[in-house]
Amino acid sequence: MINSSINENKRSPVVVVLGHVDHGKTSLLDYIRKANVAKGEAGGITQSIGAYEIDHKVKETGQTRKITFIDTPGHEAFSKMRGRGAKVADVAILLVAADDGVQNQTKEAIKIIQDAKIPYVVAINKIDKQPDLSAVKNQLTSAGVLMEGYGGDVANVGVSAKTGEGVEELLDLLLLSADIEDMSFDPKNPGSAFVLESHMDPKRGNIVTVIIKDGELKVGDFVDSASASGKIKSLEDFIGKKIVSARPSTPVAISGFTDLPKIGDMISVVPKLDKISKTQKNNLNSIKRVVKADEKSLTLVLKADVSGSLEALSESIKALKLPKEINLKIVAESVGAITDGDVQFAISTGSKIIGFKTYPTKQAENLIRDHKVECITSEIIYEILEKLENIYKVLSDVKKGILEILAVFIVKGKEQVIGGKVIMGEIVNNSTLEIVRDGARVGELKIINLQQGKRDASKVVEGMECGMLVSYVGELKARDQLLLR
Repeated sequence: MINSSINENKRSPVVVVLGHVDHGKTSLLDYIRKANVAKGEAGGITQSIGAYEIDHKVKETGQTRKITFIDTPGHEAFSKMRGRGAKVADVAILLVAADDGVQNQTKEAIKIIQDAKIPYVVAINKIDKQPDLSAVKNQLTSAGVLMEGYGGDVANVGVSAKTGEGVEELLDLLLLSADIEDMSFDPKNPGSAFVLESHMDPKRGNIVTVIIKDGELKVGDFVDSASASGKIKSLEDFIGKKIVSARPSTPVAISGFTDLPKIGDMISVVPKLDKISKTQKNNLNSIKRVVKADEKSLTLVLKADVSGSLEALSESIKALKLPKEINLKIVAESVGAITDGDVQFAISTGSKIIGFKTYPTKQAENLIRDHKVECITSEIIYEILEKLENIYKVLSDVKKGILEILAVFIVKGKEQVIGGKVIMGEIVNNSTLEIVRDGARVGELKIINLQQGKRDASKVVEGMECGMLVSYVGELKARDQLLLR
């Protein structure tokens, strides 16, 4: 006799589709969703939350079972996110186009699946165009995919995302692979979930998409992660329907987080939240740690419109080839508009703000202007990287110090009176400084007199403001940087 409690605690498989761009991943997922989600529910879907559930009737048993699909990004730039998709998934589909064969991203997908050590099924798409699959199967064998009939045990099926041929058989194979893994959960465990996506909704606040991994999530639960925490105000299923609770393998959208957790974080239900969240503690620690360790450090606060853009920005900046003497520190990363809180944090940590597809609020603009905070924003990631590279080049040449001009008070012939703040190293009286504007060198000036607090000074050190009488013919501007070599 079958133990009914075991059946109750069995969970449905979570599936990810990986493969080369343009091999039909989106078309296949669209066909599966339209064919296997009830028409009323499918019509109610107003926006994707990055995952969805289907009901599939197994041909052999006639039993209707659920499968969850993760709609992971398909572009090469998001390979790391696809890797995370494979980690949260129980089963993968390796998708290959019959008329195009194994390509670079196919090989990348194979590595992601094998590194994640999860079972997978090969789906050879576009059989309506290329019915002979022997060539692509040979290519897959050469790439290390040992399929049934080709010296291995990896199941494979030819499909057409256009006509639907082979799709029902593919779904049967996915459930068979899942059954071999004997997936279950313990309802007594605290609820836990994997973060797929997060964004700021202007009307509803922070919205976080998760796949539940164990236990149960309920409205009213306190949840915590390494990067954010909160209390669940609402739960929505993949069609946007309000629900009060959800169990493992279910994709849900959560509102109630005080901060946006990072993609790939695990969130857990906790008895209660501390007065200071983990995110706030991390921010306070960042303030204590930052800047002082290295004279040639560049600290950044990153902002983006959505978490996918944020990760792409962060990874692209980290991948920049910097001079050895430059110490890059990303002290904060978050999604949404650049707020006055972000600017205050940048001021306290001596950071520059980088905004990708997002811009300062009115209050933030005022703070940026009043405190002369450098804020780089663009809709194009490569423009941001170019500006940062210019800053790196300037920093790599610095020998002794950098001063940023805060204001120009008097201009009289060749002499000018300016105020500034030393942001790195030290500035020495009677020295010659190089003028840098927007990363480009525009000239040199000579310090005639250096003062700190209305007293003459031989030098002014990092973090202190000062006044200077300088010799320079030309226009000086607030936010110009003066370099002492």
